[in-house]
Amino acid sequence: MRPNIILITSDQHRGDCFGFEQRKVKTPHIDSMAVNGTRFSACTTPNAVCMPARASILSGLFPRTCGVLDNGYDLTVPIAKEYGFANRMAKAGYKTALIGKAHLRHGKYKAGPDGPRGDERRGQDWSGPYMGFDHVELIQHNHHNTDMPRPPDGFHYERFFFQDGCGEERLARWDTRLEPDCGFNQVWHSALPPAYHTSSWCANRTINYINERKLDAEPFVLWTSMPDPHTPFDAPEPWSRMYDPEEVDLPPFRVEDFDRRPFWHRASRENDPTEPDPVMRYMRVNWSRPRNLPDDILRAVTANYYGMISLIDHNVGRILAHLDTIGMADNTVVIFTSDHGDWLGDHGLMLKGPMLYDGLVRVGLVMRGPGIARGNVVERPVSTIDLGATFYDWAGMEAPPIAHGQSLAKLLSGQDETRDFSRTEWDLGTQRCGVAVNLSSVRTPTLKLTVDSLSGLGELYDLAEDPYETTNRFDDPAYRKKQRELTDMINSRPNDAYSLVPDAAYAV
Repeated sequence: MRPNIILITSDQHRGDCFGFEQRKVKTPHIDSMAVNGTRFSACTTPNAVCMPARASILSGLFPRTCGVLDNGYDLTVPIAKEYGFANRMAKAGYKTALIGKAHLRHGKYKAGPDGPRGDERRGQDWSGPYMGFDHVELIQHNHHNTDMPRPPDGFHYERFFFQDGCGEERLARWDTRLEPDCGFNQVWHSALPPAYHTSSWCANRTINYINERKLDAEPFVLWTSMPDPHTPFDAPEPWSRMYDPEEVDLPPFRVEDFDRRPFWHRASRENDPTEPDPVMRYMRVNWSRPRNLPDDILRAVTANYYGMISLIDHNVGRILAHLDTIGMADNTVVIFTSDHGDWLGDHGLMLKGPMLYDGLVRVGLVMRGPGIARGNVVERPVSTIDLGATFYDWAGMEAPPIAHGQSLAKLLSGQDETRDFSRTEWDLGTQRCGVAVNLSSVRTPTLKLTVDSLSGLGELYDLAEDPYETTNRFDDPAYRKKQRELTDMINSRPNDAYSLVPDAAYAV
């Protein structure tokens, strides 16, 4: 029997921020998934920012092939339909749905068939189809660093937020910075009632969708996409106060060390972005590049970040408990992962950018359900780009004509399957942070190599001896053989980059 599939993702959630990773964050429900299923300890993202990472999860294609090179590049509808797991599984008899943050289209830099930002102007009763999903319930106001749209603009979450006429009062409470205020503009104790938080709403709508599907003869695949713990760090009470800032764990190496890194490390923090839109350029300069936060601020950030994760975990627990209660757990696979991580103070850095340290590119990946070995820890390098191929395996389907992901089914059943490396790639123009680089990175169980194809420069870290990536071994004679092997891995990428999307679609 083909299983139901629920993919739950968080946003900007580090791969070490789980209870089973021994950090001081409490994730009992996701931990229970690991005990009763399989977790992957070396899962990486195909890209270090939201849109490319999500497009690769859906399409099974690396960013240079699916066309989503960076935030601001849309996944085209034809590619989503031809290669995306949602549309292909719908054709094979699955019900398909997406609830929460999509971030597959931006519509800012180029107009698609629907026009820029066209989706929020659909009718009030619209719930799909979208990017191959039969049914969607979306959030436009994913993070509280921009003004929330009011109905009739906005998506399903915004309509829920304002439906009873109390939305403005609620919004003011979300903005309220409860004491103590640490003084950093990107972290505060929010007064928003948790019932109206995006994580709670996503869980509520997921449970509702499960109830609507429980009597169906057809299986379903549902992507529940929670927008946290992405910046700003604004968990609601009591979650924001769950962790004492004085007791959270900080990275052992938390100072900038640009002099020992390739040129783009410093340039991306100090150069002026060429972003043409003044509002977005302001965000790039003043919001996206906090540096060298003092320990008291970093502790406040980390405590709130942990609170956001624990609120997500609480809502994951609600979904898992509901599946158990209605008797659907035995035929439903549940996956938890994230699009990418966050530096969270590593090397004096916050948020994300073109420094592909493990805090940014490694994500958690945990699965439980029929056919998945219990208590299994897979240490081989895998990627979230492998999810679609795994879904096809479970559904008894063939993969698309071009597929970069590899099925995890054998690893999940406890069979030994060799994985040598996982891959991350990112082409950045100067609009993001004032420097252009085309980064290709590979990670083995013990090594990581990142190379900029425009300059030929790079960085190589021995993760076994140097887990905090403090010493760059690129062009180190002692690592010459290993660097050649890793370079061969980078060069083994399928020769289909930029082949599916017209050249004009890449213009920014």
